[in-house]
Amino acid sequence: MTGTVGAGKTAVAEALGDLLTQRGVPHAVIDVDWLRRSWPSPPGDPFNGGITLRNLRAVARNFLHDGARLLVLAGVVESRAERDGYQDAIGVPLTACRLATSVETVRERLRQRHRDDPAGLAWHLERCGTLDRILREAAVEDVVVDGGHGSPAEVAEAVAGICRIDGRQTSPAETVRTDAPAGDPRSRGGRGGCA
Repeated sequence: MTGTVGAGKTAVAEALGDLLTQRGVPHAVIDVDWLRRSWPSPPGDPFNGGITLRNLRAVARNFLHDGARLLVLAGVVESRAERDGYQDAIGVPLTACRLATSVETVRERLRQRHRDDPAGLAWHLERCGTLDRILREAAVEDVVVDGGHGSPAEVAEAVAGICRIDGRQTSPAETVRTDAPAGDPRSRGGRGGCA
């Protein structure tokens, strides 16, 4: 699951984990930000990409060894090279799902999240629009899901609906709307897998 800061990646990944548990699918949810959380970052690697991939390789191997059939990752993937690094690190097929959330919605979420952290809020408000543009231009995703409408559980349900969990395949870069009425063709994408 990728998307700009505040797009809902972590909340939706956690909700997807809950849904997979209900469905009896062995899985693991990995918030990639925690795999990179160290200071200071090495020169030339401001977001700790190197340690992120080394940690992800170890964590993914452990979860898969203990029976996880699906890894749900929440993190920012800004380039094809970075996606390839994630693919190599996890060692199982990767399908990237970008949560597309309007910048206005993201900014409101960030104001709530960082209401007691003015410096953090300023950085995130600046970063969200820039990162949204980077992600749209990079187009590393296989599927796009509208992350701005509905609860995390509803968005997770939309993600699950286009994932291999249901045995369906998805057309690349198809957008799934979580606010479309049931039965509306916009409420489900094609078929496919997301991680």
